[in-house]
Amino acid sequence: MTRLPDFRLETYFSRWEFTARHHLTASDVETMTLSELLALADDRDRDAFEHLSLGYTETFGDPGLREAIAATYDLAGPDDVICFAGAEEALYLAMNVLLGPGDHAVVVTPNYQAAETVPLALCEVTGVALDPDLDWALDLDRVRDALRPNTRVLSVNFPNNPTGKVIDAADFAALVRLCDERGIHLFSDEVYRGLERDPARTLPQAADLSPHALSLNVTSKALGLPGLRIGWIACRDRELRSRLERAKHYTTICNSAPSEVLARIALKARDTILDRNRALLAANLPAFEAFFADADFAELFDWQAPDGGCVAYPRYLGAEGVETFCTRLVEEAGVLLLPASIYRSELTPSPTDRFRIGLGRRAPEDGLAALADWLRTKR
Repeated sequence: MTRLPDFRLETYFSRWEFTARHHLTASDVETMTLSELLALADDRDRDAFEHLSLGYTETFGDPGLREAIAATYDLAGPDDVICFAGAEEALYLAMNVLLGPGDHAVVVTPNYQAAETVPLALCEVTGVALDPDLDWALDLDRVRDALRPNTRVLSVNFPNNPTGKVIDAADFAALVRLCDERGIHLFSDEVYRGLERDPARTLPQAADLSPHALSLNVTSKALGLPGLRIGWIACRDRELRSRLERAKHYTTICNSAPSEVLARIALKARDTILDRNRALLAANLPAFEAFFADADFAELFDWQAPDGGCVAYPRYLGAEGVETFCTRLVEEAGVLLLPASIYRSELTPSPTDRFRIGLGRRAPEDGLAALADWLRTKR
């Protein structure tokens, strides 16, 4: 097994995610109950769930689920989809299939740690950082300059975690063309797609733009159903999909059958669920705007709402620094935020004064009030 460093985010969450009183840095939207999800099912899928046989399922994924996933793409069909146990398994296996010694990858930072550390364990990697001084802009010339003759993968994530950045559709199309011209696989993490503040800024899915690109997605983030543990990759390169299937034989082999049926129900009701989740984010945003505009501590923060997704990455300007701030906050007030060290990169300089805050959980006012009280009494 490839040796990998500790996963900083998961290590931090292992300590605090289920013990902090206010989880104010969640990366997903408020989830729903099993009964709420089943209420969205048609008669056939509800019956399939109630009478489900708990045997093994197909390694590629339940055909009905893959059909529901494919319906969210313009060109990718059911036979262009393979399902995994969440996005993490998909990312891990895809990088192991695509990369090896002598290869090179380019990764845009900041990002979900595995997007960087898994390729780094396999080959040489060059990072290209989003620019925090230019609204997290991506410099396409720097991406082009980072490519080498042996570059096999360009890894991107929009809407970005943790910044919430969404690049322009023209720039995304330019990345696709650049990869196709060089014979590079674009690996596009699209797990927050559908939660753009302005729906007109929703990017096309990479697998629709190029037969060589891989679109990564999951039920966990935009749909708010992480307990299902269903992720997938859409890619119209059938030979590559077969290699992914063979790699999966060494990990989970197949998905949970109940989760596949429930994910199928969720995908069929995707528009309804996304409408619910976008409405929740729109309702929550004023509470965050009001908090960061509070005259009692506005000088401590530099806030910017995300373009998309359900997390933001504001600056903390207090003298003690963001690491001490986040540590004291969770220990003394039970409010969990993620400090910048969680998102540091081995590839590029990264901001050291940021923290991730989640906008997608119901009733964030309680956590924001606890944070405000702590700031007023402890500072």
